[in-house]
Amino acid sequence: MADESKPPEKSESSEEPQPASSAPPQKSVPVSATPPAAKPAAPPAAKPPAPAPKAPPVAQTPLDNDLVRRYRERFGAAIIDALEDRKQPYLVIDAAQFSEIARYSRDEEKFDLLEDFTAVDWPRREKRFDLIAILYSFPHNTRLRLKIPIAANEQPSSLTAIWPTADWLEREIYDMFGIEFSGHPGLKRILLPDGWQGHPLRKDYDILQQDTTWVRENLGIDSGQ
Repeated sequence: MADESKPPEKSESSEEPQPASSAPPQKSVPVSATPPAAKPAAPPAAKPPAPAPKAPPVAQTPLDNDLVRRYRERFGAAIIDALEDRKQPYLVIDAAQFSEIARYSRDEEKFDLLEDFTAVDWPRREKRFDLIAILYSFPHNTRLRLKIPIAANEQPSSLTAIWPTADWLEREIYDMFGIEFSGHPGLKRILLPDGWQGHPLRKDYDILQQDTTWVRENLGIDSGQ
């Protein structure tokens, strides 16, 4: 009969195997209390240097070419100056030979078109006005400017016998500047009424000035402004 007071003995087959260690324990890495300092930002790129300012174009330079030499040989001291302004040639000429120089320009140098004819007012100058004739040559496809200084009371020769288109251009110069042309077939106003007083493109004619008498008599109002 078995002794029931003794605990049962464990069999060898019931013991659990102990797990084998697969890797040695890793050492713990201490964590730094402060984060690493950030890299300084790269300095901004330097601005490129500003371009050097462009030199202003030379407005006028002396001109001495074959064309100028032909004019000087023909008219001598009547060619007061010869210049090039922004690649455009022009001659400053004596008003006393204006008609002869204009005819030579058409017949000999083949400037067959009077492209424009106008004036500039210089009220403080002894020769108050500059007449500017712009000539064009169809055969040579080139332009030439004639500048003619004249006094306020001087009457230059009309160009109507040389270039018929001067008729209307000289009337405009007379209307705006009060310059009278000797030999013009019918010099009268072309833009303003015949009875208008004053010449609006003279420097002493104020921009707001008007012939109030003409406005009142012809328009029935006190002011045209």
